[in-house]
Amino acid sequence: MNLPAIVAIYKFEMARWVRTLLQSLVSPVIATSLYFVVFGAAIGSRISEIDGVPYGAFIVPGLIMLNLLTQSVANASFGIYFPRFTGTIYEQLSAPLSPVEVVAGYVGAAATKSIVLGLIILATATLFVDIRIDHPAWMVFFLVLTAITFSLLGFVIGLWAEGFEQLQLVPLLVITPLTFLGGTFYSLEVLPPLWQKISLLNPVVYLVSAFRWSFYSTADVGVEVSLAMIGLFLALCLAAVWWVFKTGYRLKS
Repeated sequence: MNLPAIVAIYKFEMARWVRTLLQSLVSPVIATSLYFVVFGAAIGSRISEIDGVPYGAFIVPGLIMLNLLTQSVANASFGIYFPRFTGTIYEQLSAPLSPVEVVAGYVGAAATKSIVLGLIILATATLFVDIRIDHPAWMVFFLVLTAITFSLLGFVIGLWAEGFEQLQLVPLLVITPLTFLGGTFYSLEVLPPLWQKISLLNPVVYLVSAFRWSFYSTADVGVEVSLAMIGLFLALCLAAVWWVFKTGYRLKS
C-alpha cells in the first residue's frame, strides 16, 4: 500500500476544499438554517410531534442526510473529473499507484468533507431545536458509512460525466428529489398505504430511517433492513468502481 501517495491525493483535495469554503461549507449551512426557519416556523407550528419527537427536531437527521448525500456526490465527482478535464489524470495512471490507492485518496477526502459538513449542520441545529442522540456510536457509523458510499457513487459519476453540466445532473435531478421524497420532512406513516409501499422503492428511505433511528430510536423501516440496503448499495458502488478500473472506462480515452 502506497500510503504517501494516498496522503498526497487526500491533502491536495482537502487543500482545494479549504480554498472554496464559502461555497462548499458556508453555503450549505446557511441553506440548512433557512430550512429550520421555514419548516420549523411554518410547518412546525401546525405539526407538534411525529412519533413523539418535536417536528423541528424530527427533521434534523433528514436535513443532515440531505446535505451528506448531495455533498458526497458533488465533492467526489468534481474531485476526479477535474484531473480528467486538465489531463493530469494520466500522470496518476502512469504512476506506481493501484486503483485502490487512487480511490482511497479521492473518496477519503470527499467523505471527510461531507462528514465535517454533517457535524457542523448538527451543531447548527442545536441552536434552533433541542436534539437528543440515543445511539451516538450508530449515528457516527451511519454518518461515515453513508459518506463513503455516496462518495464512491460520486467518483463513478465523475468518471462518467463528459462535461460540468453532467456533474450536476445526478445530484440535482436524482439525489435531491429522492432525498426530499425519502422521509426527510415527514414519516412514511402519514402517507396512504399505497404510497408507503412505493416509497420503499426509494433507497434514500432506508438511509434517512436508519439515521433518524440513531437519534430518536424511531424508524419507518427496521434498522436491520436499512443496514442490509445500505450494504447492498455500497457493494454496487464498489463493483462499479472495480469495473471502471478493470475496463479503463473513461480513463484511457
